[in-house]
Amino acid sequence: MATADGTWRYRDEHGESFGRTYFRRFGPGVVSSLGLGTYLGEPTEEDDERYAESVRTALDTGVNLIDTAVNYRAGRSERVVGEVLRESDVPRESVVVATKGGFVPFDGSRPEDPGRYVRETFLDPGLVTAEALAHGSHAITPSFLDALLDRSLDALGLETVDCYYVHNPETQLAVRDREAVYDQLEAAFELLERRRARGDLTHYGVATWDALRVPPDADSYLDLGEILTRAESAADRVDVEDCGFAAVQLPFNVRMADAFTVEAHSHDGDRVSALAFAHRENLSVFTSASLGQGELTTDGAIPPAVAAELDGDTPAQRALNFARSAPAVTAALAGARDVSHLRENVAAGTFDPMGASQFDDVFE
Repeated sequence: MATADGTWRYRDEHGESFGRTYFRRFGPGVVSSLGLGTYLGEPTEEDDERYAESVRTALDTGVNLIDTAVNYRAGRSERVVGEVLRESDVPRESVVVATKGGFVPFDGSRPEDPGRYVRETFLDPGLVTAEALAHGSHAITPSFLDALLDRSLDALGLETVDCYYVHNPETQLAVRDREAVYDQLEAAFELLERRRARGDLTHYGVATWDALRVPPDADSYLDLGEILTRAESAADRVDVEDCGFAAVQLPFNVRMADAFTVEAHSHDGDRVSALAFAHRENLSVFTSASLGQGELTTDGAIPPAVAAELDGDTPAQRALNFARSAPAVTAALAGARDVSHLRENVAAGTFDPMGASQFDDVFE
């Protein structure tokens, strides 16, 4: 697992190549404020090889944060990450590995009959019930997450993952009411606290798409204040010294800034944005869609008035530095199967992000 000593050593080795706030605190250690995502792509050997090269290059050039999920590319992304970690000269203790569970994962490729695969792999063995599944493909019950965490540890070849996310819990709102989803999350968190006590994970959180950036009257809304309360209750029941809920993943970029602008989450009698809540509660935020899934990498994609405030040689670098400038953001994630794109993204870290006042002024 990533350790304080290991991540600080990595920072000492690479820190002089980057801006002063490039490495940021996460848990007892530090992590690069640019992370490599592994979502996009096809479940093919060709994309396996491309991702392997990107992960190797990332670790060698100053990125010690790798983000994946059990279902990404039919499970192949986790396998590639694990293979590179085993082969890399960068010690495992220096690398923060995050993964997720919630969506039904395939095994290397999409099966000809997905329904039969789900039934034989998950329903028949009793790992999940049909009632627990939303859209036939998503569940967050303890037995299902328990099996998915085992599957991730096996695919990655790791004893411990550094951050484990409950993946898109708002998916469950399609089949049950909000209170029932909070109850499910509390049960999931209790399972994760027990696995944490066994050493299988270090931190956990939620990775969302809509839930934390929409207003309270939206169908996909979940309240971050209630989510944290449920995590604290789960930790109390497991009787651990401290709650392991430490991280939130959500979309954030110059065109999707809702996590900063929409005041939707309860905190001490107020309504605050997701980023403001995370800042007040010392939660780490990891931004997905930091490049708008590629839409922000072209000239003119960032509004000129905003682009003028951002340092960077390319639109992609300026977009990443926008995400890195937001309060509570620990790291901006970006996928890159092309090593040249990976190197361009990493170079964004040689520039300093905007200061807090400068970032606020963008929204005036």
